[in-house]
Amino acid sequence: MSNLVVTFGEIMLRLAPPGFERFLQSPQFLATFGGGEANVAVAVAGFGGASRFCTFLPPNNPIVDAFAGELRRFGVEPAIVRAKGRFGIYFVEPGANQRPSKVVYDRDGSSIALAKPGDMNWSEALRGAAWFHTTGITPALSQSAADLAIEAVQSAKAGGATVSLDLNYRKNLWKYGKAAKDVMPALVKSTDFCIANEEDVQAALGLHAAVDVHSGELDRNEYRKLAETVLNAYPSLKGIAITLRESYSASRNGWSACFHNGTDFLLSNRYDITHIVDRVGGGDCFAAGLIFGLMNLPSHQESLDFAVAASCLKHSIPGDFNRFTRAEVEGLLKGGGSGRVQR
Repeated sequence: MSNLVVTFGEIMLRLAPPGFERFLQSPQFLATFGGGEANVAVAVAGFGGASRFCTFLPPNNPIVDAFAGELRRFGVEPAIVRAKGRFGIYFVEPGANQRPSKVVYDRDGSSIALAKPGDMNWSEALRGAAWFHTTGITPALSQSAADLAIEAVQSAKAGGATVSLDLNYRKNLWKYGKAAKDVMPALVKSTDFCIANEEDVQAALGLHAAVDVHSGELDRNEYRKLAETVLNAYPSLKGIAITLRESYSASRNGWSACFHNGTDFLLSNRYDITHIVDRVGGGDCFAAGLIFGLMNLPSHQESLDFAVAASCLKHSIPGDFNRFTRAEVEGLLKGGGSGRVQR
């Protein structure tokens, strides 16, 4: 039986100043790769699963070749369609204490933004897939990319794969004339498991609950109502996970999540993350942990707790990609969060 997870979306060159410097405080950037769906594929592989990442990138480009090699190093199979356009870039300035992180996108005209339905051979891209995952970032790039994302989830569903969708609302990307709530419902209708935070649900689906997305305090009863609202609006969903971030500062967050499977409302362990190194990619690591858990662990509760622990650990390292194994995540779940030297 296949355990292959296939993800689809855009990869970018990530440029960040050293440490916690501001943009060009010193005249250099650290170059790595990042993008929500690639982050999920890398994390799944790190936990011991099989994964493939599908995308569109420009031909005859050494940066693309370097990225493909990076994927293979992490154990991810690249499925790259070489197409017109450019390699997108994003700049990230990590925040600290009361200074928030900042992200600047430079991705207009990227290969995936120019791609359209029919440009990806989905029967080949989804070959052997047990699970397919994408996010709300790709449909925010352009109308053609939105149409392609809808084609992707429908193809995966028709092929028998379990489909997950992280709503991942990015207000700075929806600029081509459509609002997220005009596009995202079509993807959710072909989805088995939805992943979101409270702002995603409200902005991407137009469904509201009495929660303040900018408050550090959480009313978990309201999250139960929010989850039930989504499940009632989309009865084909088998479950929805909502991450619960209590943001006290850029450096300290409370971190937990809930999961509703239509019958049970589950709450995870909660972690007080007091010295965040890099929160970018934390939500993607949560998605990967949940997918891996739902495929490999005995219960929804264990899957949820695994996902939260994995994403908690991700906050401790710079860069988009997760670099923790299943054993390390399970070590945290067993109470190994003291930070004592292991020797």
